[in-house]
Amino acid sequence: MSYSQNGEDIIIKDLFARIGIQKPTYLDIGANEPFYISNTYLFYSKGSKGVCIEPNPSLHKKFKRKRNRDTCINAGIAFDDQLEADFYMFSNKANGLGTFSKEEAEFWEKTGNDVIGKHKIEAVIKTRLVRINEIMAEHFTSHPNLISIDVEGLDLAILKTIDFDRFQPEVICAETIGYEEGNKEVKNRDIIEFLNSKGYDIYADTHINSIFCRADIFKAS
Repeated sequence: MSYSQNGEDIIIKDLFARIGIQKPTYLDIGANEPFYISNTYLFYSKGSKGVCIEPNPSLHKKFKRKRNRDTCINAGIAFDDQLEADFYMFSNKANGLGTFSKEEAEFWEKTGNDVIGKHKIEAVIKTRLVRINEIMAEHFTSHPNLISIDVEGLDLAILKTIDFDRFQPEVICAETIGYEEGNKEVKNRDIIEFLNSKGYDIYADTHINSIFCRADIFKAS
């Protein structure tokens, strides 16, 4: 059974089996719901544990209750020098659109698209930011086996803050689809090209998300 949006967890599970990782650790950035559309719950259900970063206070509380083996942190990941930023929140039915990007939030409020529609910004809250390299150094022996990232408009900015010389996760799952005015879907080639430059190849693509594997490991398998 898959808990992901488009079966990403099943694909990643198969990939880990192919490269010989039986109980992967994970860093889930923008974790959102503990079960629904989760790229990491399948692994949690089979005994894995990791760190889940979620800035929405109510979703963080839900994570603490439902996934108490994980380390759940109520914060965002720093994407520049700031350690605090405005977090734009939407209604419960659109809580997956929550973002630190004002531009992204205003797009969903003013324009939206045919699939998701428009959604009003319900609140803007000051939220602390933590640095991804510090999280990995504190909570993982060497690195998480999986980084899953879905932060509505800031994925590339956060990926660029990773010290890839020190931390080399085997698998990265990132949202690589975006929307422009007129409901036009656009593939974020910048994310793909950046991760290619860091030694990661696309293993699979589900249209919305791309699953990257460290090239040296996959070729060796």
